[in-house]
Amino acid sequence: MKYEKEINRRKTFAIISHPDAGKTTLTEKFLLFGGAIQVAGAVKSNKIKKHATSDFMEIERQRGISVATSVMTFEYNGFLINLLDTPGHKDFAEDTYRTLTAVDSVVLVVDSVNGVEEQTRRLMEVCRMRSTPVIVFINKLDRDGKNRFDLLEEIEKELNISLHPMTWPINSGKDFKGVYNLHDKSLRIFTANTKADEEDVIAISDLSNPVVDEKLGARDAATLRENVELVDGVYGELNVEDYLAGKVAPVFFGSAVNNFGVKEMLDTFIRIAPIPKDRETNKREISVDEDKFSGFVFKIHANLDPKHRDRIAFLRVCSGKFERNTYYHHVRLDKDVRFSNPYSFMARSKDVIEDAYPGDVVGLFDTGNFKIGDTLTEGEDLYFTGIPSFSPEIFKELVNKDPMKTKQLEKGISQLTDEGVAQLFTQFGGNKKIIGCVGDLQFEVIQYRLLHEYGAACEFRTLPFYKACWLTSKDPKKLEEFLRFKQQNSAEDKDGNPVYLAQSEWFLNTEIQNNPDIQFHFTSEVLK
Repeated sequence: MKYEKEINRRKTFAIISHPDAGKTTLTEKFLLFGGAIQVAGAVKSNKIKKHATSDFMEIERQRGISVATSVMTFEYNGFLINLLDTPGHKDFAEDTYRTLTAVDSVVLVVDSVNGVEEQTRRLMEVCRMRSTPVIVFINKLDRDGKNRFDLLEEIEKELNISLHPMTWPINSGKDFKGVYNLHDKSLRIFTANTKADEEDVIAISDLSNPVVDEKLGARDAATLRENVELVDGVYGELNVEDYLAGKVAPVFFGSAVNNFGVKEMLDTFIRIAPIPKDRETNKREISVDEDKFSGFVFKIHANLDPKHRDRIAFLRVCSGKFERNTYYHHVRLDKDVRFSNPYSFMARSKDVIEDAYPGDVVGLFDTGNFKIGDTLTEGEDLYFTGIPSFSPEIFKELVNKDPMKTKQLEKGISQLTDEGVAQLFTQFGGNKKIIGCVGDLQFEVIQYRLLHEYGAACEFRTLPFYKACWLTSKDPKKLEEFLRFKQQNSAEDKDGNPVYLAQSEWFLNTEIQNNPDIQFHFTSEVLK
C-alpha cells in the first residue's frame, strides 16, 4: 500500500446536531486542543467581538447559526483531523446530508436539557442508512437537565442506536462536579471556564480511594460508586468493532462552553475512529489504498472571500494522491483539468497545499466547471454514488427590484444555486425564474447574499406548487406534447432538463396515471 502511512494518520468526521445544542462551540474547543486557534469565539454574544471560526459568513455571525458546512483541518497527537462543522437548522439539512457522504464518522451533540429533537432524528437516519460510526457528546451538563439514565434511554429509543457510556457525570447544573472516566479510571473535577491544559485530573485505581470522598463529598461519592457499578454491570467494555459498524455509539458527558469533558472524547476519537474507507461508484468499489487518484465534489461555495468573488469546490479525496499542477480527468465534462492553487482550510482562511491523501478535503478554485457530485479521476470514467439531491418543497418567483442590476442578479442566483442549497427553474414560454428550496430560511439567506455579495436587490413571490418532478420518456414526442399542454406548470432546470411543477399531490398522481409513457422522478440523480 503506497500511501499507507498517510491514510492511517487521517480521521475525517462531521459534527452534527439540532440547532443550539452546542455543535459550533464544540468545534471551537477541538480546534483549541489541536492548537489551530488560540482563542475560542463566541457563537453568539453581544459582549464578545470574536466570533466562532466555523461561522465565517456575515449572516451566520448576525443570526448566531451555521448556514453552511465549514471545513477545518488541524493536527492532534500525530493525527491529521479533517473536521466538518455542519448547519443544524432543518432548512439547511441538504448541506448536512451531502457532507455526511464525505466523512468516515460523526460526532453527534445532544443537549442534556432538551434531549433528542426533531433534526437529531433526521440526521441519525442518514447516519444509519450508511452505517456511519457515531460518538455522542451530551452537552450542557453545567445546566439543570434531564436525569442521565432517562436521557440515555431516550436517545437509544428515539435514535434507534445502542449507547455505551465512556464517562459518567457527577450531578448537573449548579451542582455539577465533574466526570468519571470509565475507560482510564480517572476523575475530572469541574471548574467553570477550564482552559485546555488546566483540567483537574485525578488518576485513581478504583472508586474506593478516599480521595473520591475528599473531592466530591461523602454523598456524591457514594452516588457515583453506585452509578458506576450499575453502568459497568450493564455495559462492560466497549466493543470497538460494533462502534465501527455503526451499531454502538460511545457516549461522553461534558460542557463544551466550559471546555469540560471534550479532551476525553477527542482522545478516544483518535484512538477508535475509522481511517478513510473504501467507496462505492456506479462501476465498482474504489479501494482507499489504490495508487490512482479519485475524488468527488460534495459542496460548492461562492464568495468564500467576498473581496475576491471566488468560488470554491470542496473535493473529498477517495484514493491515491492528489497533487498540485497535475492534470485530472473531469468525468462529467470529459476533459482534463489542473489546479495551481488547491487549498486546505481553516473555515475562511486558506493555505495552498502541494498534495492530499484519502480522507482529505481539498478546496479547488472553480470557474464554473463543477457541480455537486462531480468526479475527478486519473482517467477512469465513474461516479461516486449515494450523494443525495432533493425535490424542493417551497417554490417562489425571483423578482428583480433593480433592472440596472440584472446581470449581477443572474450571475448571483446562478452561482448560489450551484451550491446546492436551492434549485433554479426557468418557466417554459417565459423568463420567469423560480427558486425551489426545502426551507423558508434559505430564501432569506439567498436574498441577503444576493444583496451583500452581488449588489443585486430582489424579492420573492410565493408560488402554488407542491413538488418538482424531473421528466424522462422513451418517446420524445409524447414528452414534447405534455410540456406544451402543461406550459404553466412546466419549466427546465439549470441543465435544460424538463421539470413538471405539480400544484398538489392529487394533480401529480393524476398526471402520472394519465401519462404512462412519461416517467416522473423526484430527484435529478437519474439524469446522470
